[in-house]
Amino acid sequence: MKSAKKVILHTRKRAAFSLLELLIVIVILGLLVAVVAPGLMDTADQAKRDTVCIKMADLKKRFDMFKLDNGVYPETEEGFEALLKNPDPDKYPNYRSVPYLKKMPKDAWKTPFVYLNKGNDIEIISYGADRKEGGEGNAADIRLSECQK
Repeated sequence: MKSAKKVILHTRKRAAFSLLELLIVIVILGLLVAVVAPGLMDTADQAKRDTVCIKMADLKKRFDMFKLDNGVYPETEEGFEALLKNPDPDKYPNYRSVPYLKKMPKDAWKTPFVYLNKGNDIEIISYGADRKEGGEGNAADIRLSECQK
């Protein structure tokens, strides 16, 4: 009976990890995170940019419906507001009874899109991750015309 107790006690002492073993595991996990995390961040940023392009394509279709009903795209100054409510009933007498949009659209970074009327075409812009005009890399502006290429 005494020998069985010794075996159990001896097993319990060996069940724990030493501080050195824990430090080695932590270092290995840290190295793995350092190698994998940048790739995941790039993937997340690209997914946001792709989502913005999809949203802009949908907005373009709504502006196209507006043009189909009214003969022209809204002026730059009227922008997205023209999709929410009729900016000028005299200018747009064929405006739908139901708005083209329910709320003001925002990009993946919760920033409003920019609308430009270019005559017979339009441009929709997202300022990207930095939320400012211009930028490089993930902070670069995203334009509908570039998404469609």
